[in-house]
Amino acid sequence: MRDELSQDIFGTFIPAPSHEDPVRRAQIQMKRPLPKRFYESVGIETREDGFSITLDGKSVKTPAKNLLTLPTREAAELVVAEWAGQGEHIDPATMPITKLANTAIDAVTNSLDAVFDEIVRFAGSDLLCYRADGPKELIDRQATRWDPVLSWIATAHGARLYLVEGVMHQEQPAEAIAAYARALDRYRDPFQISALNVVTTLTGSAVLALAFAEGALDLDEVWSLAHLDEDWTIEHWGADAEAEARRDARYGEFASAASLFAALQSAS
Repeated sequence: MRDELSQDIFGTFIPAPSHEDPVRRAQIQMKRPLPKRFYESVGIETREDGFSITLDGKSVKTPAKNLLTLPTREAAELVVAEWAGQGEHIDPATMPITKLANTAIDAVTNSLDAVFDEIVRFAGSDLLCYRADGPKELIDRQATRWDPVLSWIATAHGARLYLVEGVMHQEQPAEAIAAYARALDRYRDPFQISALNVVTTLTGSAVLALAFAEGALDLDEVWSLAHLDEDWTIEHWGADAEAEARRDARYGEFASAASLFAALQSAS
């Protein structure tokens, strides 16, 4: 057998061009022939810098030719489960944690400050701060469910954010954004920030991402809070099948990032 692992074995599985819509991206992938599984066993090799993934005893490399190495064994086991769960063909759509790990190693490692700052910028226009101007039922629901989260971050970290009625952008206090950045700083490493960046972008809320990271909210609470407005609309106007499919696809990415983040918190 040729030395498959010396090549860009995961990156070549990603169709190009891809698509920003996860549902459409999956449809594109489904139309392309999937590579056949070329390995029998998946393992973990303990190294000084973490836990590397092996296939038939050979180290797996990222698209940029770095070793696919995770900081904790629990995180590595999530990647192992993805590789071990492949059937006759290897389907990248079923390996979101591996793709996120590749991103952390190949990209975020070299741009950690930029990704960190991107999350902080979300706090400046956080979903939870932008409130409807009607109807009253929606206004009350936002207040009931979102206000406690904003109270939490104000009490726990001194980040007191302004509420905004409507969609016009309003600058948040510099001291509140600085307080948020200080709270986020404890997670400043490529893997944790990569996972939290996914949670932030898929929910539209840096506050929800931090609340999840600190255990103030669990996975499903975060997802529900992030979709409060959407759920209210569905209650009153009904669901759309395509929108539901897109939401399900986003939830898969969200849950995978959250699972990786939780595994990173475990002792190595």
